[in-house]
Amino acid sequence: MAEKKSSVKKRNWAFFVYPTKEQLEALGSNYDGSDGYGTVPNDWKQRLQLSGLQYAISPLHDKDLLEDGSGKTKKPHYHVIVVYGSPTTYNNVKSLTDSLNSPIPQALEQVKGYYRYLTHKDNPEKCQYDDKEIVTGGGFNIADFIELSKSEVSEIKFKLQSLIREQDMTEYEQFMDYVQDNFDRTVYDVASSHTIFFNTYLRSKRHRVGRSEPTVKVVKVDENGEIVE
Repeated sequence: MAEKKSSVKKRNWAFFVYPTKEQLEALGSNYDGSDGYGTVPNDWKQRLQLSGLQYAISPLHDKDLLEDGSGKTKKPHYHVIVVYGSPTTYNNVKSLTDSLNSPIPQALEQVKGYYRYLTHKDNPEKCQYDDKEIVTGGGFNIADFIELSKSEVSEIKFKLQSLIREQDMTEYEQFMDYVQDNFDRTVYDVASSHTIFFNTYLRSKRHRVGRSEPTVKVVKVDENGEIVE
C-alpha cells in the first residue's frame, strides 16, 4: 500500500519555483511565454534565507524543451533543495511551498543525485547549466552529502595538479583563490583537505623556478691535450 504524503517525514526535500513574467524580463531571459508563467513572490529568496533552512537553488532553467517534440521551451523554473535539521512532515514543507506559490514538494532519499540534477550534470540530452550559478544558503554544503570514492578524489587531484601546471602557479594562496572562484564546493574541499600535497608540489615548483640553470664552462685543448687559456 502506498505511503500517504501527509505521513512522510524526511530531512531533505525539493520543489520547483516558477518566476513571473516581470521577473524573467528583469533577468534578461529570452523565454517567449509559450508555456505560461509562474507567480512566485518577488522576495522568495529572502523568505528562504529567513526560514533558517539549508538550501540550494539551481540556475534558472529557461532553455529546457517540452517533451512533446514541439521544440517549444518549458515554463522557466528553479529547482530548490531544502534541508531541515531533523525529519519533518510533508504538510510542514507544503506550508513553505504554498507561501511561494510553488507545486507540491518532493521528499528526497538522498541529496547528491538531485543536486547534480540542478545543472542536468547526468542528463547530457538536456540543456546543461553552470555549477557556478548554483546559489546556496543556511550553511548548505554539498560536501556534507557526498562521500567521494578514492578514485574520484584521485581524479580531482589529478585535474588540479594539471591546473597548477597550466596556470604556472607557484603559491598556495593563488591556487586556492583560483579553485574557490572557478569550482564547486566539492572540488574546493578536496583541494583544502590535501594542503600538504598541493603545498609541497607548489613549493617544489617555486624552488625550481628560483634556481638558476647550471653553467657549463667550455675549454679548448691543444693537440697534446693541454688546456689552452
